[in-house]
Amino acid sequence: MRPPGERWRAPYATDPARTRGRLIPEPGSPTRSDFQRDRDRIVHSTAFRRLKHKTQVFVHHEGDHYRTRLTHTLEVAQVARALARSLGLDEDLAEALALSHDLGHTCFGHTGEDALDACMAPFGGFDHNAQALRIVTRLERRYAGFDGLNLAWETLEGLVKHNGPLLGPDGTPTPRYRRAGIPAAILEFDALFPLELDHHAGPEAQVAALADDIAYDAHDLDDGLRAGLFDLADLAAVPFLAGLLDEIEGLYPGLEPSRKIHELARRVITRFVEDLIAEGSARIARLQPACVADIRAADAPVIAFSERIAAADADIKRFLYARMYRHPGVMAVRAKANAIVADLFAAFRADPARMPEEWRAGLAGAPEARIARRISDYIAGMTDTYAVLAHRGLYASTPDLHWSPPSRGLPLAEP
Repeated sequence: MRPPGERWRAPYATDPARTRGRLIPEPGSPTRSDFQRDRDRIVHSTAFRRLKHKTQVFVHHEGDHYRTRLTHTLEVAQVARALARSLGLDEDLAEALALSHDLGHTCFGHTGEDALDACMAPFGGFDHNAQALRIVTRLERRYAGFDGLNLAWETLEGLVKHNGPLLGPDGTPTPRYRRAGIPAAILEFDALFPLELDHHAGPEAQVAALADDIAYDAHDLDDGLRAGLFDLADLAAVPFLAGLLDEIEGLYPGLEPSRKIHELARRVITRFVEDLIAEGSARIARLQPACVADIRAADAPVIAFSERIAAADADIKRFLYARMYRHPGVMAVRAKANAIVADLFAAFRADPARMPEEWRAGLAGAPEARIARRISDYIAGMTDTYAVLAHRGLYASTPDLHWSPPSRGLPLAEP
């Protein structure tokens, strides 16, 4: 009889039957693998539910059909499972990592993260990956036997290292962390439950990281076009997208814009996914890993785009950065959201008693850094809606975040 949740995997896949276990030992489930249990714990967490009202690019109330962190996360999970299945990896671990990859994001998207990082600069800064680790190892308080979710080692490793190693072979931080250093939360947990910060993560984490790129390239193009921040003609500046639009026009001459946008988004996903499967398969064939440890010890990721698609990905991101993320209307809302986060931090730092009882408990006489981190945890967990309401309870006036994108009459979805 097969173990619970067992299915075929390639020899180099992460095998739940060989998990390195959990920080707090637990008996196994008779019906689910360890990675399936992790996925389920993530889905049932408070932090996951809050993603429904956390910004992706647009503040959530600007339109019912723009992506939020939750809808983005679900799209990433779908792409990650498809990739894992094609490459012979553990689909449940890939899905768990996709579902958890944005748990540490603040209200108001990257604006909130930047604002909180500035507020926390004297106290070690703010990093959403480190915050995700804090959530799943400490801040979620649902289970009788432990704080956090007590996830398997492989899930925690992938959560922390899905963007690559944090330490180089010489033990110094990799470029991403060279300036600010590796966040204290990661180092503290690594000392307790070592995550091999100088190695790559397993292939399922690498899949989840690129599924994230694929999903937000496609859906930010979709949202930006439907919001009227740019139009289809503007995409001629991106050769890869121009080629896809020519293909669509050849197959469906005169197709209505809303359908053309959807055809474009689905082709971006398809081409990127097919390329990643081909390139990943080729790299695996060259490496010939006998087990997942060989992938972790490799000199480079085994899951990657080809040079051509990597260039297309970079071109799309440059276009979106200039035309969407830095659009004057988006930037105006970002400035107001930044002010809300900074004001909240200042108010709670001046008087931590303004936080709810469960958040201010135990702070009397605590070091300033500990108080600041508690405030950061509280604000980071807020949804956009809650942050606005909290600000209104503390200040006489609150910035108005409502903004109507310059939609050109394109329907966001069928009624």
